[in-house]
Amino acid sequence: MNATDLRADILKHLEFSLGKDLAHATLYDIRMALTLAVRDRVVTPWFAATRATYAAKSKRVYYLSMEFLIGRLLEDAIHNLGLMQAAQEAMTSLDADFAAVLADEPDAALGNGGLGRLAACFLDSMSTLGCPGYGYGIRYEHGLFRQSFHEGRQVEEAENWLRQRHGWEFERPEAAFQIGFGGSVSEAGKTALWTPGEAVIAKAYDTPTIGWQGKWANTLRLWGAEPVRAFDLAAFNQGDYAGAAGLEAAARTISRVLYPDDTTDTGKELRLKQEFFFTAASLRDIVRRFQAEHSDLRALPTKAAIQLNDTHPAIAGPELVRILHDENDMPLDEAILTARATLSYTNHTLLPEALERWPEALMARVLPRHMQLIERIEDTHRSAYPKSAVRIVEGGDVKMGELSFIMGHKVNGVSALHSDLVKTTVFAELHALHPDRIINQTNGVTPRRWMLGANPRLSALITDTISSGWVADLERLRELEPHVADAGFMAAFADAKRANKVELSNWFGHEHGQSVDPDAMYDVQIKRFHEYKRQHLNILETIALWTEMRDNPNAGWTPRVKIFGGKAAPGYVMAKEIIHLINDVATVINADPVTSQWLKVVYPPNYNVSMAEKLIPAADLSEQISTAGKEASGTGNMKFALNGALTIGTLDGANVEIREQVGAENFFLFGMTAPEVVACRENPEHQADAIKASPRLKAALKLIEKGIFSDGDDKRYKAILKNLRKHDYFTVCADFDSYYDCQRQVDAAYRDADQWMRMAALNTARSGWFSSDRTILGYMADVWDIKPMI
Repeated sequence: MNATDLRADILKHLEFSLGKDLAHATLYDIRMALTLAVRDRVVTPWFAATRATYAAKSKRVYYLSMEFLIGRLLEDAIHNLGLMQAAQEAMTSLDADFAAVLADEPDAALGNGGLGRLAACFLDSMSTLGCPGYGYGIRYEHGLFRQSFHEGRQVEEAENWLRQRHGWEFERPEAAFQIGFGGSVSEAGKTALWTPGEAVIAKAYDTPTIGWQGKWANTLRLWGAEPVRAFDLAAFNQGDYAGAAGLEAAARTISRVLYPDDTTDTGKELRLKQEFFFTAASLRDIVRRFQAEHSDLRALPTKAAIQLNDTHPAIAGPELVRILHDENDMPLDEAILTARATLSYTNHTLLPEALERWPEALMARVLPRHMQLIERIEDTHRSAYPKSAVRIVEGGDVKMGELSFIMGHKVNGVSALHSDLVKTTVFAELHALHPDRIINQTNGVTPRRWMLGANPRLSALITDTISSGWVADLERLRELEPHVADAGFMAAFADAKRANKVELSNWFGHEHGQSVDPDAMYDVQIKRFHEYKRQHLNILETIALWTEMRDNPNAGWTPRVKIFGGKAAPGYVMAKEIIHLINDVATVINADPVTSQWLKVVYPPNYNVSMAEKLIPAADLSEQISTAGKEASGTGNMKFALNGALTIGTLDGANVEIREQVGAENFFLFGMTAPEVVACRENPEHQADAIKASPRLKAALKLIEKGIFSDGDDKRYKAILKNLRKHDYFTVCADFDSYYDCQRQVDAAYRDADQWMRMAALNTARSGWFSSDRTILGYMADVWDIKPMI
């Protein structure tokens, strides 16, 4: 595709799709016209892939996820179609700033963090590899939330990404299903008849996802909620205008917000309804598609592989059993076996609170038939294993982790360490009963987005050095290793990193009014805020370092910029307090005339995919400091290493495998191991002992307590201090000295610029194993039993 043809199509869409001429076109108009012109070139391989799948009667993969953090799609599609030069030239010919056009696209607010970004990477890899599939999720009108700060505190505002037309999606009004809630259940022969008391319509919106070089495209199908009856005219005519629209408002609530606050009963009910809404609509769509080609539903496992991304779609087990048994008269035991052979479950957490539990009374009220089937599934499992104490329903709760395990034929962890811990902790007894069910599939990231798109400078250097084959075969990055001994290559590698840092520094100055030195170490921690991820360990070390700098200003300090990014769930009070503390500490440290030349703290609000694409290529140090045994995998750690950042981290999640791949000498290790953490907690005074043994930690806590970072308010961070001094489940105090000492090793290493760059380049060269292409090939072979179509 040349620039002339693309330009002509852009002008055509500008006129006929947007109703504008070039002279009066806004930036939005230009961006939308380019989007539609590029989308046109996605549709052809998309249709071809669909036809090929039908012609081959191929098995399909259906990936069910509450989150798809896809970010901006325009640049990604341009790269995958090989249109970058044509698009740049077309924009230049139209007197448009190509970078500004790309930046005008809103981030699709369909996820929060690693779970959703992993799902997006998997869609890219499935399309690149020609694995026929669908992603299924919710079309959130407002997504998670837009984060801002007021006096250092997180403020949540509605995300407005759909205020503009979403140029990538195709509305499918013909693909709509009525989804019910509540009501009653009556016997109907050997099955049962569920009569819901209320219902909404799930309407489909399709986004094609194009793979590398445009050879294959799959579909992301998102469900939007609409009322069965849209408008009450009688109420309107009686003057009840709000009531007239009440049905629509109530229905749309289901697809408005990702992760509504579930600290209230109504919030819990909405969360459960959301999960059932998208899962039930997806299963109906899957069964409809199967029955269009095949007649015997017992063959469903040979044609459909349904992957549950975490426990959010766990209700798929009883819902698929209900469809097979109640609606298609399959005997119950056979329906359970058929559903299990179709379903598989990815576990993403060892945290008890993240393995969802729903109150039995809530489940019975919202999904009465499903509660009955959950009990039948449990009875069937108990009959098969009468000596087992495993329960799905226990203590008045329905345990969705156990339900997902029992109803999945494969259960996978997402890093080697995590999968081992799944076997020995949360599912130890189920693993003993089903020793072949748990397997490992270490996560990965797509190099198309996280290298080629996010880091064009480094990508160009790699292509110039080893050719472009690495984009589809990331393990070819190993071919860079011999070049690490070449001074010219290393100079170019360093130049690319510094140019990325200058670009980020300019962005900080222009967008956030903060001046940072691109020659300082950029030390980055970007994650969802949670106590186990230990952002508070990072800020405590920052306070201790600042104190040392003030006490010893002539000690030859390594300049460092501490960069944070991430959001806390609206109801997670402790995480929000940690955010407040970081911002308060930043205010004091950044204003200190003694230390500001060596230490700054930067926390830009509203972290998202587009911000990550700025931060990761510029990072020198990657903070992966979770409590050992608590992070399932991580994918940010992979992105950082791939882009030439060194990791400071614990032996947790995929850090273990990253360290193995890049070499222990190119990784800064600190902290306790997972077994040591368990042993540490056995001492009820472990936090007090750690504070007593660490003058630096004790002093840092005292500064917070005295109100040094809170305008003299000595009560502001009372909850954080009490948690650390009395409980400290995530062993911040016990790991503090090890972390502080390791950071001083980082300082020393960074002062040797040549050696640091060598270590960074080896991280890039040795991170190719962490491609999501490798991960998807593992799922295809070990879980889904499906062959590539290309």
